[in-house]
Order: sequence, then C-alpha cells, then structure tokens
Amino acid sequence: MTTNGAPEHTNDPNIATLDNFAADTGLLLLRVVFGGLLAAHGTQKLFGWFSGKGWRATAAAFDSMGYNPGKLFGTLAGLSELTGGLLLLLGLLTPLASAIVLGTMINAVNATWGGGLMTGKGYETPLLFATVGAVVAFTGPGKFSLDYGRPWQRQGVVWSVAAIVLAVIAAIVTLILKWTL
Repeated sequence: MTTNGAPEHTNDPNIATLDNFAADTGLLLLRVVFGGLLAAHGTQKLFGWFSGKGWRATAAAFDSMGYNPGKLFGTLAGLSELTGGLLLLLGLLTPLASAIVLGTMINAVNATWGGGLMTGKGYETPLLFATVGAVVAFTGPGKFSLDYGRPWQRQGVVWSVAAIVLAVIAAIVTLILKWTL
C-alpha cells in the first residue's frame, strides 16, 4: 500500500492491462449470455422455438393483458427481444440495443406488475432484464464487440443517457397506445 492507501500495483501497466482484459471479458460474458437468452425469448414469442408458445398464443396473451391488438403488440415485443438480444450479444449498435431492451422491459414490468416481486409470476425477471439493458448502456459493450474501434461506436455518458431517454419515451408511447387502442 502507498501512503494514500492505494495498492502499489495501480501504476503497473501490466496489471492495468489485465484489469481491462478482465472487465472486457466480463462484459463479453454478460452480453453473450444475456443477449442470447433475450433473443431466445423473442423466438419463443414469434416462432415457438425453445418450447415457446408461438405467435398466435403470444398475440392472444397480449390481448388478454390489454395490449390490443395483440398481434401488433406481441409481434413488436418478440421482434424487440430478438433484435435487442442479438445486437447486445454481438455488441453492435450498443446504445440502440440497450434502448430496445430497456423500453421493452419497462412494458414487461408494467404487464407483470400485478403479480408482485419475487412471486414467480411477477416483474422480477423483466426488472432484471431492464437493469442489464441499462447497465450495458452505461458501461458500453467492451473491447470484444463489433462496435469496438468502429466509426459508429458510441458510448459515454451522453450516449448512455440518450439510450435511457429513448427507452423511456418508447415505453411511454407504447403504454399510451395500449391504453388508447
């Protein structure tokens, strides 16, 4: 330890490189697992893959939740989960991917709110998914992504806040349409 309480290795470039590698690897693991699972949820809704109920059952479920027409809202939810999940998995257009995930999950929290938290039928999973979407908006995708070093790469506080604002606006517009259609 130094006199200011910081570990002595903080100025060692080799340790800093390993720390950055560890963080980028952690972001890769988070994006691949989370993005893959979310994309799979989308395919359950749209195609009935992975033991899903498919598009017709999804449309009926959305109708029963008050998202009418269910065909429109169910398709939108499935496409959002599939697209947002795949973009996060790849680390591509990450602020947009995060906004898609967060906006979709805000609506999922709304739809499952009545079930409570930690009940198995409530909003625990959508809240967890929304949190991951917001976290990736703020951290960026890491070095092991299709965004990294590309001309279109966008990250930082301005892009993070923009992604969150876009998600909230999209979620509010969807909820207004739910209540008015």
